[in-house]
Amino acid sequence: MKTSQFVAAMLMAGLATGASAQAGKDNLSTLKQMKVATTDLNIPVVPQEGRNADAIRANLKNVKMPPGFKIELYAVVPDARHMAVAPSTNMLFVGTRKTRVWAVTDRNGDGTADEVKAFAPSLNFKVPNGVCWTRDGFLIVAEHNRVLNFPAAEFFYEGPDVAVIEVVAQGKLIPEEEESYNHGARTCRVSDDGMLHITLGQPYNVQPKEKVALYEKLGIGGMVRMNAFDGSKREVIAVGVRNSVGMDINPKDKTVWFTDNQTDGMGDDIPPGELNRITKAGGEHFGYPFIHGNNTQIAGTGAAPDLKDMKAPASWTKPQAEFPAHQAQLGMTFYNGKMFPAKYQGGIFVAAHGSWNRTKASGALINFVPVKADGTAGASEVFAEGWLDANGIYKGRPVDVAPMKDGSLLISDDYVGAIYRVTYSN
Repeated sequence: MKTSQFVAAMLMAGLATGASAQAGKDNLSTLKQMKVATTDLNIPVVPQEGRNADAIRANLKNVKMPPGFKIELYAVVPDARHMAVAPSTNMLFVGTRKTRVWAVTDRNGDGTADEVKAFAPSLNFKVPNGVCWTRDGFLIVAEHNRVLNFPAAEFFYEGPDVAVIEVVAQGKLIPEEEESYNHGARTCRVSDDGMLHITLGQPYNVQPKEKVALYEKLGIGGMVRMNAFDGSKREVIAVGVRNSVGMDINPKDKTVWFTDNQTDGMGDDIPPGELNRITKAGGEHFGYPFIHGNNTQIAGTGAAPDLKDMKAPASWTKPQAEFPAHQAQLGMTFYNGKMFPAKYQGGIFVAAHGSWNRTKASGALINFVPVKADGTAGASEVFAEGWLDANGIYKGRPVDVAPMKDGSLLISDDYVGAIYRVTYSN
């Protein structure tokens, strides 16, 4: 083993040891009082070079995009999921479906991250998938069943102890009896009025009959919003959703958009994935579990036989766009940079994670959906693909997309544990 490989292995071992040391202890109450929870101020960093990084770069050579676009490795980030680009510095925070939130920093501004390390490692995170910002620079972390708020996170992430506000206590985002390992990854955005929006995937493939009314009341299988600092003024703003793992707010008209993943076990080609837009105030219904997409029946089928006698809503909102079945569209973002051609400005990029239950794998790509002058979606097209090889083997699985301040686009990948950066030059 080469010296560089040995050092990398030891650093990764240190990360694992650090995680084990934190297990079973939650220092939230200590940090809320601005007290010291950790005496060791050193946080191990994730190696950014070596055989793994080289292999990721080699795989990127197979990614196809329109002429003029280039994709490169931005950072090695284990289990990288949803991203929150910092408002004032060259860094971002990256959620995971495990126990880490990562702080990723490009200190010299060369378009490649120099440092990746755990954020707030003295806390025990549980599926901290969702990360987003308030307008005044507070970082929100939406876990499976808790929501935390970190003041000035981009300036005080260097040490293991950070100031924290408990927005929603553990076990209070959804009832604990409704917790499940299935569909527990939350996403979030904060609107201009300071309200925190959170997606809540429902825990079943299709929820049973006795759960439908309860989930609509609680916003499970939909979206809720609340005050971003104390969780007050909570309300349900979308129901009839199966599992949304991506959302964003259109900066032009302030409408909230979100992706929705479809029912499993109905065959290779149905039902379609969805891109949705909220346009009405208060509890807008998007059709599920009665129907998915524009016209794919769910209730009463083999996937939901107990719902055959349930009455569908009198009216429901159809999706803005449909995607091929089972590609698992997750993160989405409005692109408002200036680097990309005019065609892409103001439109939506969507990350398709890739199927797990088709006889032939599909997805692992980035879609682009234009937004028309009236605020509705145009026809979807594939923007980047190539993470799924000719043998049906995944060489990457995109999760989220996030524009940088220079107009480049970041893509996270939890399969290989990386973040890519897309740039354009004509």
